[in-house]
Amino acid sequence: MAETKPTATVKASTPASAKPSGNAISLLAPILCVIAGYLIWRFILGSPSGFNKPGTGWFWPNHDEPKNALNKMYLGGIIVPILIGSFLTMLTFVIERFLTISKATGTGNNADFIRKVQYELANKNVDAAIAACDRQKGSVGNVMKAGLHKYKEMIHNSELSTEQKVMAIQKEVEEATALELPMLEKNLVFLSTIASVATLLGLLGTVLGMIRSFSALGEGEGGGDAASKLSVGISEALYNTALGIGTSAFAIIFYNIFTTKIDGITYGIDESGFTLTQSFASLYK
Repeated sequence: MAETKPTATVKASTPASAKPSGNAISLLAPILCVIAGYLIWRFILGSPSGFNKPGTGWFWPNHDEPKNALNKMYLGGIIVPILIGSFLTMLTFVIERFLTISKATGTGNNADFIRKVQYELANKNVDAAIAACDRQKGSVGNVMKAGLHKYKEMIHNSELSTEQKVMAIQKEVEEATALELPMLEKNLVFLSTIASVATLLGLLGTVLGMIRSFSALGEGEGGGDAASKLSVGISEALYNTALGIGTSAFAIIFYNIFTTKIDGITYGIDESGFTLTQSFASLYK
């Protein structure tokens, strides 16, 4: 039993050392995306060449009469760069989660992999089962491999009872699972938050745009020209709603896709622990 202590120490230290840098990157990404959103809004959508009447100023030039739809989006106001930043943040974490969860899924079908391990254990070929874990990789393979090493150790242990050995295997599986699950669920909170907040930001931008439009209408003399300006102003304000709803819709879709995949991996992890404990209890009474 003394040989298991170094392994436990390595497992505990690895996530602790990686966690600060990972959290820093996760917190820095939204800030950089919002800055990128402002730059896109200011220098691409708000390029002076895209307006018949370019304005002055640096932070928020008062351009007028846009030449195309992209330049009209600029007139949606200061909420537009925040919405663009939200979309870029959503896209960043979608790519990050896709790469992470694809790696965690492993190289093959988890159900076939578990059946392969069950077959090898039924034939008391633990080394072949461990080799299958090395080929499978992913979260299920990692948890199964950790459990199999403890499984192999318990086979040659003559000091503990069968029930204690099964409990030791189960504990090892739980410890390995505790290291895998946070990695799978990490950063999903950003997608769920964007899914809720993006629509509200879009509505806020629309309301602010409507306030500006009606304010301009109240300062005018009325008539057809005023009605035309009001309709243009409302159209520009609705760009905020479109951006917010679109960003929220994509965030919800990908959030549900990722949670479904994580549920499948979690089921495979649970099945791995059940396989190991039941196999040991039946073969090594």
